[in-house]
Amino acid sequence: MSVQARDRKIEVWYNKIRFGEIKLPRFQRHEAWDKGRITSLLNTIIHDLPLGITLILEVDQEQFISRYLATAEFTVPPFPKVGEHLLDGQQRLTAIWRALHNNYEWEKYFLYVRDYDTVWAMNSPSEDDEEDQASMTVYCQSRWTGKRKGLMPLWADDPQETFKRGCIPLELIRPEDVGNEVSQWIAKALEHKRPKAGTPDFEVKFEKFTEEKQTLLNQINSIRETVKHYNLPFLALPSSTSKDTALNVFINMNTNSKPLTQYDIIVAEIEGLKDTSLHQLQKELEESHPAVSRYFNLSYLILYTSALMQEKMPNRVGIWDMDKKKVVEDWDKLVRGLSRMAGFMESNHIYDEERLPTNGVLSVIAALYTHIPENGDLAGQAHLLLRKYLWSSFFTDRYENSAASRAFADYTGLLGLVLKRTKPGSSLPYTENDVPVLNRALFPLDTAEQLIHIAWPKRVGIRGRGILAVANYFNAYDFADGSALSPVNIKKREYHHIFPDALIDDANGHLEEKLNSMLALNCALITSTTNRVIGRKEPLTYLKERYNWVSETVIHQRMTSHLIPLAELQAGTYEGLDAQSKANKIKTDYEAFLMKRATLIHNAVQKLTTGEEVNVAEIMN
Repeated sequence: MSVQARDRKIEVWYNKIRFGEIKLPRFQRHEAWDKGRITSLLNTIIHDLPLGITLILEVDQEQFISRYLATAEFTVPPFPKVGEHLLDGQQRLTAIWRALHNNYEWEKYFLYVRDYDTVWAMNSPSEDDEEDQASMTVYCQSRWTGKRKGLMPLWADDPQETFKRGCIPLELIRPEDVGNEVSQWIAKALEHKRPKAGTPDFEVKFEKFTEEKQTLLNQINSIRETVKHYNLPFLALPSSTSKDTALNVFINMNTNSKPLTQYDIIVAEIEGLKDTSLHQLQKELEESHPAVSRYFNLSYLILYTSALMQEKMPNRVGIWDMDKKKVVEDWDKLVRGLSRMAGFMESNHIYDEERLPTNGVLSVIAALYTHIPENGDLAGQAHLLLRKYLWSSFFTDRYENSAASRAFADYTGLLGLVLKRTKPGSSLPYTENDVPVLNRALFPLDTAEQLIHIAWPKRVGIRGRGILAVANYFNAYDFADGSALSPVNIKKREYHHIFPDALIDDANGHLEEKLNSMLALNCALITSTTNRVIGRKEPLTYLKERYNWVSETVIHQRMTSHLIPLAELQAGTYEGLDAQSKANKIKTDYEAFLMKRATLIHNAVQKLTTGEEVNVAEIMN
C-alpha cells in the first residue's frame, strides 16, 4: 500500500467538518491543547508557515464507532454521510474549528493588529519578539464570570472597545460567507469615528472615515484569504485498509506525551456501544480483588481473558474481533474468573509477576474458571487439570515463542476437556493429548541435566523462574527467622546465592573450566537481613552458626523447604587447604550440589505436572 501526501486547504477541511463529512474514531482522546498551543498553531497559519501532516482513513462504511469534532456535532437527523475518519490531527483541526467560531467557554481569540491599538499601545499583548509578527499576531483573552455583569472583561464583547485595543475577533476570518457579519462589526467598531453631519470639513472627514473602513475591511479580507487557502496536507489510507492496519498506523503515528494504548481504544469502543465506564469497572475490580493485578497489567488481563471467553485469540487481532458488548455483559463472569485465577496461583505459591515464569497462562486459567463450578467433583477434576497445565507450561518449550497462538490452542483443548466436548468433525471426546502442552510426545518435560544450566531466576526466563517457583512451593522458610514465604513478604525477599558468589569467584581463579554461580539452582529467596548476615560465608560455616541458634532439625526443615540438599552443603570445610586444593574441592562440592538439587527439582516437577498433591518429605526422600 503506497500512501502519498496530498494538499488540502483549510477551507476544504473547514467545510468537511461543517457539513459532517469527517468524524473522529471514538477511541480518540478529547481536546487536550491549552491556549498556548492553540495560539501558536493559529499564528503559524496566519503567517503562512508550514504545519505537520494529518492522517485520515477514507470511509465507505464506518469500521469504527465515531463521533463529530467538539462543537461540530449533528444531533438531529438526517445525518450527513461520513467520508473520512480523522486518525491523526484531531487537536489541530478542533483548535482551528473552535477558534474560528470563538466558542471556547473561558477564552476568546483575536487577531491583534498593533497599528490599530490606541489603548495598550507600546504594552501590546504579543509575546513575539519578531517585529513583523508582533505587528499582527493571534491573541487569547482569558474570560471569567463577573458578579453581576456576565463574562469579564466586558470589552472583549464590545466591537468598539475591542478595536481600540487593536483586536479583531477571529470568527470574522472563518472561511465561509461572513461578509455581512464583517461589515456589521466594522460599522460598530468605527462608529465612534464617524463624523457627524454639519461638522466643519464633514465631506473630507467622511471620506477619510470611509477609507479607514475600507482599509480595515481589506485587511480582514486579506487575512481571511490567507486562512482560507492555507495548506494543511494529509495522508490518506484507502477505504480498503483493514481495521487492524488502520489502528497500527494510528498507534505508530500518535505522538502524544501519553500515547493511546489498545486498552484505551477498546474502552472507547465499549463506552460508545454501552453507557458503561470500563475504567470504573476495572477500578472496582482492582479494589475488590487486589491480588489479580499482582500478576500482570490488569488492563491487558481483562482484554486477553475476555477474548478467550469469546474463543478468540488472546492478542491484538482477537481483541479487535471480539464482541465489545459481551465484554460488559459478561463482566461478572470475568471478575470471578480472574479472582479464582489469582487464588489458584496463590495456592501454587506463585505470588507476583516478578516471580511468574510466563504470563501466557494467566488468561487461559482465568477464562477456564468462568466454566468451572465452585465446588464438587467437576471442580476438583478441573483444578487438577489446571495444575498439570500450569507446571507443564513452566517446564516445556511450549511458551518460549508465539505465546498467544499456543495459549489459544491449549485453551481450546482444555475447554474441550472441561466441557466434555467432542473434537471438531469427530464424535471423539477431547483427551489430554489434544492439549499440546500436556502431550509429552510433542512437549517433553526438561530433564534434570537440562535444569543444571538454567540461568539466574531474577532474569526474565521461563525455566529459571520455574525452578524458583518449585523451590518456593514448599513455603520457602527463611533460614534465620523461619518466616514462610507469602504474598505479604515476598517483596522483602532477596535472591541469595546458596554457594556464595565470592566463594565461586575465588575458586575460578584457579580453575581452567570456570564455575557459574549465576544459576537458578544456586538461588534461594530469603530475607534481606539473613542475606546480609550470610554474605561471603561458605555454606558449612553459616550452617554451623545457625546450629548455635536453633536445632539441626529446624535448620533441616528450613533448608529442605527450598529443596536445598543439606548433605551436599555439609560436604566439609575448606580450612587448611591450599588455594588449588580448595578450588578443586569447591568445584566438586558445587557440582554435586547442583546435580542433587536438579534431581530434587525434577522429581517435584514430575509430580506437579501430573496434578498430584506433593509434600517436601516425599521429594527429599
